Amino acid sequence: MTETQKNPLAESFNALSLIRFAFPSMVMMLFMGLYTIVDTIFVARFVGTNALSSINIVCPVINLIVGLGTMLATGGSAVVAKKMGNGNTGEARSNFTLIVVAGAVIGLLITAAGLLFLDEIIWGLGASEILFPYCRDYLTIQLIFAAFNMMQVLYQNLFVTAGKPTLGLVLAVLAGTSNIVFDYVFIVLLQMGIKGAAIGTGIGYMIPSIIGTIFFLLKRSELHFCKPNMDASVLLKSCSNGVSELVSQCSTAVTTFLFNITMMKLLDEDGVAAITVIIYSQFLLTTLYIGFSMGTAPVVSYNYGSGNVKQLKKTVCICFSFIAEISIFVFLFSLLGGESIAKVFAENNRNVFEITKNGFSIFSFSFLFSGCNIFSSALFTALSNGKVSATISFLRTFGFITVSLLVLPRFLEVTGVWLAVPFAELFTLMLTVYLLCRHRKQYNYF
Repeated sequence: MTETQKNPLAESFNALSLIRFAFPSMVMMLFMGLYTIVDTIFVARFVGTNALSSINIVCPVINLIVGLGTMLATGGSAVVAKKMGNGNTGEARSNFTLIVVAGAVIGLLITAAGLLFLDEIIWGLGASEILFPYCRDYLTIQLIFAAFNMMQVLYQNLFVTAGKPTLGLVLAVLAGTSNIVFDYVFIVLLQMGIKGAAIGTGIGYMIPSIIGTIFFLLKRSELHFCKPNMDASVLLKSCSNGVSELVSQCSTAVTTFLFNITMMKLLDEDGVAAITVIIYSQFLLTTLYIGFSMGTAPVVSYNYGSGNVKQLKKTVCICFSFIAEISIFVFLFSLLGGESIAKVFAENNRNVFEITKNGFSIFSFSFLFSGCNIFSSALFTALSNGKVSATISFLRTFGFITVSLLVLPRFLEVTGVWLAVPFAELFTLMLTVYLLCRHRKQYNYF
């Protein structure tokens, strides 16, 4: 049996075969982006743009829940996988069970604290009197489902650790599809408004949580539930390992908050609705970059680890060429299709439509730079240089955006808001090019 037959990463990839290899990851990310944006389309078209604005107002709370879950999941997966690799299966099961229980308890504590201080949280996030009732209805239900949200995030990571990544993918697709179906039932048929959207999302959290719990209770894999040892050091180690994921989600929460309060001051609720449309559209369009980067990272890691410099250079060259082509395509799609996208969300609100359309004409330029930044961050992760990867990611998603949002709107008002992300991506690209050149001799990717 040849090396290529043993390990598909050993293949001598050309452009077509590399894209084919990364295609499943691209499709999975695109699907996740689609069902997320479909959720907001239902709210915008069948409830109203004020309801859409309210979702973005309370989004930082959701970011915090997902961030805590991802921190515990990624850090815990590393702890559990290491012990499984060392042959300490019993201890790995105990740690795994403790991590899941801790996630559920944290979710319940968030529910209790969130409901206790619900009004204060909503006002603190910048809701207006018009948006407050929508925010209250949506966030109340989201908080009730917080434990399920935590557990579905945990299971999506731990299915991979248990050697069942396909099950995780199937459940993610099932949850997303169910969310869309329940959105239609609750919002369109039953006229439940934004409460229906929140319940549909909550049911989407429950599906992988309940099925995952049943799967691990049935002991169908080497990793399953058992009586846990209450070892606090395991939780501390898990949290310290995964803290970067929490920081990433908190960064998103802060920048979303800044976007919201800035647009509320400049254009009231309609401005928040417009920025919500563009933020969700950005998430969908960048899934192509993220999926491709996820799909090709193992190939980069393999060739770097095996010392195959020729194939490493070839792979990286193909990746940057493909990213450049996709970036031009996404930029043109956003620039030329911005009006159509705005119409999908805000057909019934002329003011939101005009604000969003004008925003796309400026915001679209960010897609020319973001693809290279996203792939470069993934590249350094694949090369085991987490420091450089984290620097690119942090400055792109938080540092430069925060500075831009605090400075540009003071001089350019709404135009400054639309320029914040393109400026952040451009400055990040300049730094990325410098870092790529600085480390090229170390890694030999050029």
